Amino acid sequence: MFGRIARRYDLANHLLSGGADFLWRRRAAKMVTGWRPRDVLDLATGSGDLALALQRRLPEAKITAADFSPEMLEVARRKGVAKTVLADALQLPFENESFDCVTVAFGLRNMADWDRALGEMSRVIRPQGHLLVLDFSIPTGALRPAYRFYLHHCLPLLASIVTGQKAAYDYLGGSIEKFPSGATMLELIERNGFTMATAEPLTGGIATVYAAAKL
Repeated sequence: MFGRIARRYDLANHLLSGGADFLWRRRAAKMVTGWRPRDVLDLATGSGDLALALQRRLPEAKITAADFSPEMLEVARRKGVAKTVLADALQLPFENESFDCVTVAFGLRNMADWDRALGEMSRVIRPQGHLLVLDFSIPTGALRPAYRFYLHHCLPLLASIVTGQKAAYDYLGGSIEKFPSGATMLELIERNGFTMATAEPLTGGIATVYAAAKL
């Protein structure tokens, strides 16, 4: 599915989020910069936008961008991502404690086993290293009904026009509804080898950035 939409993935993201995805990645990159990591794994890198943001902010750090889609990694390389690795998040091809930080933007939600994926992330992070998860969430309050209508009725139609692959986006609303957020996500992170997990809602809660330290 991701291979089929790789060519127009960036355009779809920017249009369907109204450009908010730029702000979300900027916030995530700023948080990671504050940790001053030397080795960063950007997991489920997709077309590499977060990896590129990290490369710009951390020119002295080694950024490894990993994804299980060869087509997505090819897009990332063409955009300037320096190091890419074809990898399955549920069985990472890296040694224990290889990275100071792991980031995953809009990717954990799509993984078949969230606990196993987070366990693998914990395995490859060094002690006192950090995890950052950026993903969609359902806003609360007055924005919630309007957002859910857009998510289930408008977004798949718009995506089909932009990418020609409506089926690739039909699953999106359901996946966001099922994905844990807030306190539930914090508990999921902390039971998989992390501590001091925090959540920061973005754009009224349409997305949330989670951060945690490895035990």
